[in-house]
Amino acid sequence: MTTQLIRDFIAHARKRPSVPALRTRTETVGYAELAALSGRAQKELDALPPGPVAVLARKSPQAVALVLGCLSAGRPVLLPPIDLGTVALGELCARAGCVQVLAATPEDAAEHPEAVTAVIGGPNGGPGGGTGGGPGNRPGSRAVFPEPVAVGDADTAFMLTTSGSTGAPKIVPLSAGAVTRFTDWAGDAFGLGPGEVVFNYAPLNFDLCLLDVWATLRSGGCVALVDPALAANPRYVSGFFASSGVTVVQGVPMLYQLLEEDVFPGVRHVIVTGDHAPVPVRAALPRRFPNARLHNVYGCTETNDSFWHEFDAAEAVQPGPLPIGEPLPGVIAAFGPDLAPFPPDDGGSELLVRTPFQTAGYVTPDPAAATGRFVTGPDGSRYFRTGDLVRRGAGGRLFLVGRDDFQLKVRGIRVNLEQIERVLLEHDDVVEAAVVPAVDGAETRLTAFVRGSGPGRLSGLRLRTHCAMRLPRAAIPSSIRLVEQPFPRTSTGKVDRKRIG
Repeated sequence: MTTQLIRDFIAHARKRPSVPALRTRTETVGYAELAALSGRAQKELDALPPGPVAVLARKSPQAVALVLGCLSAGRPVLLPPIDLGTVALGELCARAGCVQVLAATPEDAAEHPEAVTAVIGGPNGGPGGGTGGGPGNRPGSRAVFPEPVAVGDADTAFMLTTSGSTGAPKIVPLSAGAVTRFTDWAGDAFGLGPGEVVFNYAPLNFDLCLLDVWATLRSGGCVALVDPALAANPRYVSGFFASSGVTVVQGVPMLYQLLEEDVFPGVRHVIVTGDHAPVPVRAALPRRFPNARLHNVYGCTETNDSFWHEFDAAEAVQPGPLPIGEPLPGVIAAFGPDLAPFPPDDGGSELLVRTPFQTAGYVTPDPAAATGRFVTGPDGSRYFRTGDLVRRGAGGRLFLVGRDDFQLKVRGIRVNLEQIERVLLEHDDVVEAAVVPAVDGAETRLTAFVRGSGPGRLSGLRLRTHCAMRLPRAAIPSSIRLVEQPFPRTSTGKVDRKRIG
């Protein structure tokens, strides 16, 4: 199986061999050079036993080449977070039936010496180049699950993982056809072709890379790869952004907070995704990107991008969340257990989505878990239950309220933790906010962890007053703790609630 992504990438390498494909802070890699690296990786893969593989690699040109080599070799490729714990990594790889765990460099292999079975494409690469443990200790071992689960689709290309912010990561297989349809849309919608530079902040295992990296390479553009080791350094991120000549940028709100007070007139498209963007973050975008179109994009790993909304400078400063916008071409939305075509005019109803880019289901040893989030509608179509609650606002516009798994009862009243966090983020001096529940006897108590924009600018009393003016009494946190350090996050950039507190 050769995917359309690989065919188009190779065509660009032949037509424009010296055009930059990847740019880092230390090097620029042309299309022909990247094609040669991926071709070498493919040959090394052909010498290994057939079957799915896991690529455990930090983002780098070598890692991108290795993934391209896997796709060229027709190998379904699992992309787990490189910082995943050994036990969790072993369970993921066994669940996906991975026959090999690959690294792009010896440095990547050293992150999990007991797991990596081969370094592919590196200076000392080749089968057996890793330092993996014995067969009984490798992540592909049948010691974890007696019967590893086969990948569902015969033409599976990527196996992504959910963030794991609220539990164990799930494996989300994407078929080559789904990847083709998504990269078709993204390439056309944002003009990712030759001459364009797309800023890639997300790790390779994050679904944002479907646009940032894979749609860009299929379209013939250049990907500016942020160094993972420096991704939290505002000076580096801003400097690399400016020196790369970026024309398209996609990122979670944290990225736009890292960009310093610079102006980037060459940017044509700014895409905000992943989390609710606080008003202070949104308000700065028109000034920093004066010639860009601004987009709020909504989607899930299971469905990929589903809705988008273009907003202007006036809407950027309006209080409250942005609308999620209109469905992408081919996307069908339904609401609530009855799969109604429109949400009721109430506090919120679960959003269900069917997209041309979605997964067929999770890779899991538990059939019930694989189907629990997927339902069949009256039209016979398969919908994904997003778990996101949506309400209909003025003019029929749709707004996210929160998640169904972030709802609980406090003193008998139902509250939504994400709604409380959004209210906190509306305060001009709040940079990050997370609300964590705890059971104290028969009572549920809420603790808000808040990071401000500078020392001494916030107090618990001011924040409590801010909340009291905007929330019902039961939703006001019992305790507000001010923190100075950025919140811990998962590999996909979401707040890791399990490590807060």
